[in-house]
Amino acid sequence: MAFRNLGTRRSAALAAMGLAFLSAIAPVPAAAQFSSAAEAERVASMAAHNVADSEQLRIFLDREFEQEVALKPQLATALGRKDGMDRLNDISDAGQLKLLEWRRGSVARMKAQFDRAKLTPHAQASYDMWALELDRAELSYKFRRFQPPFYSFLYSVHSELPNFLINTHGVSAASDMAAYNARLRGIPKVLDTAIAQSRLSSAQGVRAPRFEIERVIDGSQLMTSGQPFDTPDGEKGGKDSPLWADAKAKVGKLAAAGKVTPAEAEALLADAKAAIRGLEAPYGRVIAWARGELPKAPSGRTGAISLPGGATWYAAALTLNTTTDLTPEQVRQIGLSEVTRIEAEQDKLARSAGFKDRQAYYDERARLFPPTPWTDAIRADYLVRYNAAVAHNRSLLPGYFNILPVYKAEVVREPAFSEVAGGAAHASGPSPDGARPGRVYIHMLGVTDDPANITDLMCHEGIPGHVMQGDIQARQKGNPKFRQAYRYVAYGEGWALYTEALCKEMGAYPDVASDFFRLDAELFRAARLVTDTGIHAKGWTEDQAVDYMIKTGRRPPNQARSEVRRYITLPGQATGYKIGMLKIMELRHKAEAALGPKFDLKAYDDLVVGEGSVPLVVLERSVDDWIASQK
Repeated sequence: MAFRNLGTRRSAALAAMGLAFLSAIAPVPAAAQFSSAAEAERVASMAAHNVADSEQLRIFLDREFEQEVALKPQLATALGRKDGMDRLNDISDAGQLKLLEWRRGSVARMKAQFDRAKLTPHAQASYDMWALELDRAELSYKFRRFQPPFYSFLYSVHSELPNFLINTHGVSAASDMAAYNARLRGIPKVLDTAIAQSRLSSAQGVRAPRFEIERVIDGSQLMTSGQPFDTPDGEKGGKDSPLWADAKAKVGKLAAAGKVTPAEAEALLADAKAAIRGLEAPYGRVIAWARGELPKAPSGRTGAISLPGGATWYAAALTLNTTTDLTPEQVRQIGLSEVTRIEAEQDKLARSAGFKDRQAYYDERARLFPPTPWTDAIRADYLVRYNAAVAHNRSLLPGYFNILPVYKAEVVREPAFSEVAGGAAHASGPSPDGARPGRVYIHMLGVTDDPANITDLMCHEGIPGHVMQGDIQARQKGNPKFRQAYRYVAYGEGWALYTEALCKEMGAYPDVASDFFRLDAELFRAARLVTDTGIHAKGWTEDQAVDYMIKTGRRPPNQARSEVRRYITLPGQATGYKIGMLKIMELRHKAEAALGPKFDLKAYDDLVVGEGSVPLVVLERSVDDWIASQK
C-alpha cells in the first residue's frame, strides 16, 4: 500500500526526555567501538544537545498550543479546563481565517527557531505533526464551502451545540453554570453564522441533501419543544426540552452537593430558562432557512462528484481522513480485495460450525434472533450487556498491555435530539482529569441487532478501542500538550478496528457467533471503501449505495440507509477505518518478521496506543525506530 510521505517524520516510543534513555534514541551496535575517548565524548555531547533542543521544542509547542486553545474555547472545555468556559468557537470565515493565519505564523516560528535534524526522533515526530497540521488546515480552509455547518448530521451545528453543552460542559460550581448560561446566550449568533455560511455554499452549488435538510428541521423543532416553551410561565404542559432538562439536572446536582444555596439555584435556573427561551427565534430562523432549501435540496446522486469541483474536494477529503495519498481507485480496489478475503474467512468459520457456508449461518442467526423493535425493557437489557462486555474486556487487558486505562467507561443511550434508527454507535474519551468518563453512545431506535454483535462493538467503541485510546492519550506525559488533543481518523478508527481483531487473541469472543460477527463487522468496514468511493467517485445514487451495503456490507435496511447518508455528508471519513487498521496490522507483521522471538506483542500494543493519535506515516516511523531499538 502506498502511503504518502507528508514530510519526513521520525518517532520513537520514548516516555520522557533525559540522558537515561540516550541509548534508545540512537542505539549503538554492541560491536561498535569509538576511535578515541574524544570521539565518544563528542557523540555523547551531541546526544545531550539533541535532548536539550527537544525539550525547548516541547516548551515552544506548549506555548503555541495555549494560543490555539484561546482561539477554541470549546476545545479548552473538552480538555477539562475552565478558561473560555463562557464562550463558543467562532465558526465564521473570519474566525477560521484567524486560526489559519495563526497556524501559518506558528509553523514559521517553529521552523525559524528549531533545526529538525538536531532533535530526538520523538521530538521530530511532534515537529512534523505540528507542520502537517498547517497543510491540513490549508486544505480544510480551501474546501470549507464543501462542508457547511448544517451538512452532516454528525457535526451539524443545530445539534452539535446542545450535545456539547449537555455532554461536555461540566458543571461543578456555580460559576460553571453561569458560564453554561452564557454559552446558551451565545448559540443564536452561531446559528445565524451557520445560516449565512450555508447560503454561501448554496451560491456555489453545494447544498446539503434533502434528507439532511429534513433532519435539521426535525432536530431544530425538537430543541424548541417542551418546557420551557410550551406555556408562558413554563410551569405546565409537555415534558422538558433537552437543554432545559439538562440545566435542571446540573443545577440540581449543585444544590444536592451543597455548592449553591436555594436562592442561588433559583437564580441560575431562571437565567437558564430565559436563555433557553431565547433560542426559539434563532432555531425558528434555522427552520425557515431549511424549509426554503427543501425545494432545491438534491436527492438521488448526492456525492462529491455531483458538486462543482467535487472530484478535487473528494481527493482532499481522502487525504485528510486517511493521512495518505491513496487515490479513490486505489481505495476502491483495496475494499474489493478485502471483501473477498473476509467472505472466504466467514465461509471457513461457518463450515467449522457445521453450516454449508456463511449465508446458511446468517440465515440461522436471523431465525434465532429476528430484528425486534426496541422497547424500554430491551434497551435496559442491552445496556446491561454492553456495559458488562466493556468490564469483561477490561479484565483481559493485562495480558496484552502494560499501559492500562484508569478512568471510568460507560455505555449510554444516544440523546433523543440526535438519535436515529440504525445510527452508528460512537464514543468520546474521558477528560484529562477523569471527571467526565469515557462514554459509548448507542442508538436504540428502529430494530435490534443480533446480540452476538455486542462484544465486537464494545471492543471497537469501548475497551480496548476508542475509550481506552482516549483515556491513555488524555494522560500522556512528556509529550507536547497538543498531542493529548489532536485526532486523526485513520489512526483512531484504525486502532479501534485493529482492537476488534486483538480481542480475538485476548479471548474476548465467547463463541462462534460473536467471532463470526467480528468478521461481519470487518466486512462492513471493507464494504465502506467500495461504497464511499462509489458515491463520491463513481456517481452511485443513494439507493445504489444502500443496496450494496445491504447485500455485501450485510447491514439491515435501516442501518444501511443511515450509514450511506453519513458517507454522503462526510466524504472520505468512512475510509479511515480499514486503511488505518491495515497499516497497523502491516506494521505489526513487519515488526514480527524483523524481531522474530524478540517480538513482544504487549510492547507493540503499548507503542501504538501510547503514541496518541498520530498520522499513519508518523506511526510508521515510530515503529521503525522501535524495531531498531529492539535489535
